[in-house]
Amino acid sequence: MADTNFDVIVVGGGPGGYVCAIRCAQLGLKTAVVERERLGGICLNWGCIPTKALLRSSEIWHLMHRLGEFGFSADNFKFDIAKIVARSRAVSQQLSNGVGFLMKKHKITVIAGEAKLTGKGKLTVMSGGKPSDYTAKNIVLATGARARTLPGMEPDGLLIWTYREAMVPPSFPKSLLVVGSGAIGIEFASFYRTLGAEVTVVEVLDRVLPVEDEEISAFAAKAFTKQGMKLKTGTTVTELKKGADNVTCTLKAKDGKLETITVDRVILAMGIVGNVENIGLEAAGIKVDRTHVVAGKFGETGVDGVWAIGDLVGGPWLAHKAMHEGVIVAEKIAGVKGVHPLNTSNVPGCTYCWPQVASVGMTEAKAKESGRKIKVGKFPFIGNGKAIALGEAEGLVKTVFDATTGELLGAHMIGAEVTELIQGYVIAKTGELTDEELAHTIFPHPTLSEMMHEAVLAADNKAMHI
Repeated sequence: MADTNFDVIVVGGGPGGYVCAIRCAQLGLKTAVVERERLGGICLNWGCIPTKALLRSSEIWHLMHRLGEFGFSADNFKFDIAKIVARSRAVSQQLSNGVGFLMKKHKITVIAGEAKLTGKGKLTVMSGGKPSDYTAKNIVLATGARARTLPGMEPDGLLIWTYREAMVPPSFPKSLLVVGSGAIGIEFASFYRTLGAEVTVVEVLDRVLPVEDEEISAFAAKAFTKQGMKLKTGTTVTELKKGADNVTCTLKAKDGKLETITVDRVILAMGIVGNVENIGLEAAGIKVDRTHVVAGKFGETGVDGVWAIGDLVGGPWLAHKAMHEGVIVAEKIAGVKGVHPLNTSNVPGCTYCWPQVASVGMTEAKAKESGRKIKVGKFPFIGNGKAIALGEAEGLVKTVFDATTGELLGAHMIGAEVTELIQGYVIAKTGELTDEELAHTIFPHPTLSEMMHEAVLAADNKAMHI
């Protein structure tokens, strides 16, 4: 007879859920995870990981077209989209299996099926049409989110795609319309454009990557346009008319002007909605606001013994934020002393387009709005030896400090490998280092990271290499 009583049951095996389960197990709690599809959730199977594998392929393709610069020559190289997709799926499979191994290692019970709250400390899991009942002192909801769709713009999986279909194209589309220019939309736009598709990006707001610092957005827009991407900001899609093997899209500009373009495929990337349906929230008395569970600073839902984390509870919609919340909730449940709530201003954001974009904390505009006296430091990639040696001299690092206290308020970067570099500023921000302390830090030469030092020095007009 299978065990049905646990200290903690986590509903959802994505990054937030499985990390929460591991931390619970480490703290000596008898733990189970319920997952309806595959361990690793969207992030690992249909999001963060497989898209990075695809983008790696497009990056190699881009470099192959620059062979001459580096002293090489080759003719007639081509790509096979089926093999690119197969590699991406294999990477996902390997990591999903890895999560399964971690569950075994930590003696976490994995329950396949769909869970629903059915009373205090009670869950019913449906699997293959059969219900099974479980009890737990604590239940952590980590059901994640899915792509937002709008009436008249529903994905059909064939001509109108969400991220799922965009990741596994049966053949390579010659032209695409991407609706939405946040991280997901821009990453797909970058992947397909680099491999040669005609790509048009439509964004309802007045700039691409609208959550980023304005200067970084402008730099990105310039780079994307140079690559041949067509960017239409302040624009909405009013109609998608499906043909036999194409879609005719009607676009409306801010001034009301209409235009139509016909493309092979459309990718919808207009944000996400929380998976709040059919998990028993209403009956349990758990509040939902605009498709997201309302949770407190430690993931508490207001209903005794029920917690919520990750995309289900709202932004920033990032795997690493969900993982961090998972640890917070696990430690709260276990009674660990001195647990800190999540500080969203210390959550970094990364977009793996080409050039890459990464940031943490306040934009320059937000810092000004906060009423502080600020100082800004900037350093371009062209002033960095390693960037020039790599053949990646286009980019910018920008820091925003409180001019009075020296507090790092925000950091914003665009260029090669900035998604790896941003962590330096995240550590500085979390450790509350000042501009002075960062200025006294020695950065290795020659590295891209030196630009981070220079951008700090630049805030006090002390940059050395520009």
